Amino acid sequence: MDLSIVIVNYNTCRLTLDCLQSVYASETGYRFEVIVVDNHSHDDSVEQIREQFPQVTLIVNEKNTGFSYANNQAMKVSGGRYVLLLNSDTIIQKDTLQIMLEFMDGHPEVGASGCKVILPDGSLDKACKRGFPTPSASFYYAFGFSKWFPDNPRFNQYQLGYLDPDQEYPIDCLVGAFMMVRQETIEQVGMLDEDFFMYAEDTDWCYRIKEAGWVNYYYPRTTIVHYKGGSAPRRPLKIIYEFHRSMVLFYNKHYRKKYNPLVSAVIYAGIGVQFMMAVAKSALSFPLKGTRKPESLPKSSDKGSGVGMN
Repeated sequence: MDLSIVIVNYNTCRLTLDCLQSVYASETGYRFEVIVVDNHSHDDSVEQIREQFPQVTLIVNEKNTGFSYANNQAMKVSGGRYVLLLNSDTIIQKDTLQIMLEFMDGHPEVGASGCKVILPDGSLDKACKRGFPTPSASFYYAFGFSKWFPDNPRFNQYQLGYLDPDQEYPIDCLVGAFMMVRQETIEQVGMLDEDFFMYAEDTDWCYRIKEAGWVNYYYPRTTIVHYKGGSAPRRPLKIIYEFHRSMVLFYNKHYRKKYNPLVSAVIYAGIGVQFMMAVAKSALSFPLKGTRKPESLPKSSDKGSGVGMN
């Protein structure tokens, strides 16, 4: 088996079916398998996947185990030379698998790779090529310096806005919505850290992959479409909590020992303030009792398909 494609589903039946359809429409000479982990969905995802795609290996959880745990479940039973983490709210092109596998086969130094990810409106999903969220990178991003000086590498350490999205290059961090990882790399660095329920698990994995001497590579010779926020609006408080908890986990794991306590105190305070502001904003966004909110599309979150998804 050349490739094991891992998809985690949580109440995103229609999105997951569309994603699977795009996968099986692939034109490739490589052999692949698809493993879907359902994280205790309450819609008819399990029944529909079984009916429409009986060739899928389907793992059904009795509770929402989170994105990291669910992906690890699939990786433990995978048989591919490569593993592809693929969000359920993505659509791949017919050539995506062929192009990315050819690239990985031709570059044995690359531990993980990702393609160009675009949003439904055609704009770039900036998460597909990132730097690590160091204290300085996070500061410049949080306070808008990256927007004020988009071509300045110092102020764009996180989103790398100064780099051409149509060119290929090694980067720090890929996005878990589409991340192809070499099996040897996984054997060396381990699977996803299950302390991260959702958010930052891809960043942590990329950090460990690069720290082990492998290359993370952005390869935009093919694209996928990412319909972000597939189920995120359904549990906004959970989303907010896990997003900010992941920041603390990542900082404690990789940066706390590298910086003095004062820097850490500022980081924690900043995350705390951001968390409270996000909670307040979420609370104010709910309609008053007896009123009906106008019909509109929900604003996309930074993660793909809701709780338990990347």
